Amino acid sequence: MLTTNPLRAGPAERLAPPATFAIFGATGDLAQRKLLPALYNLYLDGLLPEAFALVGIGRRPGSDEHYREATLQAIQQFSRRAVDPARWPRFARFLHYWQMDPSDGTAYEQLARWLAILDVSAETQGNRVFYLATPPSLFPVIVRHLGAAGLAEERGAFARLVIEKPFGHDLASARELNAVVNAVFAEHQVYRIDHYLGKETVQNILVFRFGNGIIEPIWNRRYVDHCQITVAESSGIGSRAGFYEETGALRDVVANHMMQLVALVGMEPPLDLQADSVRDEKVKLLRAIQPLGPAQFTNVVRGQYTAGWIGGEWVPGYREEPGVAPDSQTETFVALKLLVENWRWAGVPFYLRHGKRLPRRVTEIAIQFKEPPRQFFSEADGGRPPPNVLVLRIQPDEGISLRFVAKGPGPALTPREVTMDFRYATSFDRDPPEAYERLLLDCLNGDSTLFARRDEIEAMWAIFDQVLHHQREDPALALHFYPAGTWGPAEADHLLQREGRAWRT
Repeated sequence: MLTTNPLRAGPAERLAPPATFAIFGATGDLAQRKLLPALYNLYLDGLLPEAFALVGIGRRPGSDEHYREATLQAIQQFSRRAVDPARWPRFARFLHYWQMDPSDGTAYEQLARWLAILDVSAETQGNRVFYLATPPSLFPVIVRHLGAAGLAEERGAFARLVIEKPFGHDLASARELNAVVNAVFAEHQVYRIDHYLGKETVQNILVFRFGNGIIEPIWNRRYVDHCQITVAESSGIGSRAGFYEETGALRDVVANHMMQLVALVGMEPPLDLQADSVRDEKVKLLRAIQPLGPAQFTNVVRGQYTAGWIGGEWVPGYREEPGVAPDSQTETFVALKLLVENWRWAGVPFYLRHGKRLPRRVTEIAIQFKEPPRQFFSEADGGRPPPNVLVLRIQPDEGISLRFVAKGPGPALTPREVTMDFRYATSFDRDPPEAYERLLLDCLNGDSTLFARRDEIEAMWAIFDQVLHHQREDPALALHFYPAGTWGPAEADHLLQREGRAWRT
């Protein structure tokens, strides 16, 4: 007799090797909210070695003790697990602070000498990870200075570079950044991080597709009518007006996070699960997507929220947010249709929708299947049955559901819609770990499967490049306004209605 649920016992994770993990921008929001809590949780799980050093690099004056105190406060505030008083002192000994101006090239030689001393005292064997949690304008500056100081060289130890998105702001800038990075670091040393790929339910797409014999045969144009991917946020821009005014919804979420989801849903089965095998297939899929040129601008809807009600609270419009221009043309909503021109997906539209100030927070992938070739049920039988829909919920309530039709109770053959539902937390008796925990551990272990490769980044930007360069001037890409608390402008509904389809709500 089973006394425990076998679904709740996972395989042992891989212990990270000895290493120094250096964070540029150590006092910034990303480090405080995500990186430090993630590393602390890896430590609690026994996945960091005893020979480990965590170096915060920042402009502000400070000391090891001040940095340890600030890290403790960040973990207390943002970690998914509380600080363990018995284990905190050992983790605190990992922490070091190094003050320097990252734009000062002469400071890197001194940093290199100090890291060499730390290699010996912390027994990290010369292995290093440099994490760029800084504004993107500093990426090329830091990379060049690391190279000039010899910190990108691998001599019997690894040297890895982690770059946060955005990876450029269009195709040309992405190519330029990639050229700078690869002039200093070899591609196998570079880890372009997109936290969406660290989410358990995003990784589950691969397992669901390629680990179940009943799924792959119907995952194609013969059986799938269309795919909808929604990333909806009920929040506004908060204090990020400066960033958002320069970026917008298309650059911020659609051209990276959502395209990663498209690639995982649409890619062909890889030869194996090695990093380059998976990434090769993702790149093939991205290159098969028809770029959104002027002829396809009618398949793009840009929107911007106005004042409205969300959760019983009246919220201001985007142009009324502090720091936003009163005539801003920045989109806070994007809906679009993509076509994949390959054998598997020809004729199957992929509809993407992302926006701020929508009614609720949800990220999901919905695969709607084609209707049966003949319908036996009429209005007299209770109505035409709805199509079968498979939904992969990325957040919240992570899981997978399948909607199908069954006979309702009673003597008549009355079709009723029912749902089979898998919930991650219920089945495995635990909440999914934070995305950064998985990604940082993979980086330390040299597994780049969940990180974007150079050609992958450029293939994503190529799809949207013309939209980005014409959105302020082409009438087809003009802004459409929607009240906060609604599902976007009416034009987004028309995008599907003209083809006899509708968004899920």
